[in-house]
Amino acid sequence: TMSLHHRSRGATALAAALALTASTPSIAQAHEAPAAAADRVLRVYNNNIENLVRNNADGTCTRISGPDHLSSMLVDDNGRTGTSGVRAPDLLIVQQVRGTGQATAYADQLSAKFGYPAGTYRAIVAWDDPEPWGSTHKCSQQELGDLKKKQTNGIVYNTRTLSLAAGDISKYWSAGWLKPGTAYAGGAGCTLYKPPDNDDGVTNAYKWKRTSAIAARFTIRETGTTVFAATMHLPEQNGANACAGAGYTGIANTGIHVGADATSLLNASTIRVIGIDANRTNIAPATLGGFGMTGYGAKATSGSRKIDYLFVKGAVQPSSIDHTVSSTKSNHLALYGFITF
Repeated sequence: TMSLHHRSRGATALAAALALTASTPSIAQAHEAPAAAADRVLRVYNNNIENLVRNNADGTCTRISGPDHLSSMLVDDNGRTGTSGVRAPDLLIVQQVRGTGQATAYADQLSAKFGYPAGTYRAIVAWDDPEPWGSTHKCSQQELGDLKKKQTNGIVYNTRTLSLAAGDISKYWSAGWLKPGTAYAGGAGCTLYKPPDNDDGVTNAYKWKRTSAIAARFTIRETGTTVFAATMHLPEQNGANACAGAGYTGIANTGIHVGADATSLLNASTIRVIGIDANRTNIAPATLGGFGMTGYGAKATSGSRKIDYLFVKGAVQPSSIDHTVSSTKSNHLALYGFITF
């Protein structure tokens, strides 16, 4: 299957099938004020799901099922998992999925969790079927390490609440990086992480694809409000040397940048959400203030480090757990924002 980014902006073949009619609320729902009020909330999550394989301290790995991961991450309005108050999310911004196959299976598992038909949740990925790279992936069981050899980034969305037009999926854009052995010199050594500036040798030749970003602009069916969402995964090297492109250290020296195609969609959107595994600590909440966005959640997300970020332009509800879900069954803790519109 052709990778989505090879189609011009819009991924026509995918998007042509996206228009589903929003379901009509039942009479009971129509008369419940709390339910009606809750329907005016956009529920957004960000998580690096690590191919649904979790690394353990002893060098072993554990495979996590999609339903178990979702149950560990989705929260109610009080930040609690596993309660009757957990409502169907609208957007899941994810990193490190294996491609369209895993993303679609994960989306269908999410549909089933809330009693919706398969296909109710749909997935967009930067690469449909990325080539494998790497060796052990720090798993002593080779078969589990192999599951992490194919990595791309995606957005899963709820077609009951969001529509997606054919022209509103961005082209992918590359992260920046400092190639090993290159002098940094305040960003002078930085380049875009893609061929010919990718890893040397056969083993990691396709590793750069794990950091391809993608974005889309959705429309809330109920109100017509436009919603921009983007998913990013920056290279490990960004932790020590912020790079976002040729000679560029990124927005506020963080290594973050938004591709030109995605920026056009962002500028045409009212609500804006970006989820990032930045592989970098100390990125300030105001970093994307130029886009009108604020970062949510300050707790560590990967061991003792905070390297995952959720930036939002919109009215985000307060969170009793700092927008960070400590029970997430991944190497990374999920972040969430419930946005009133």
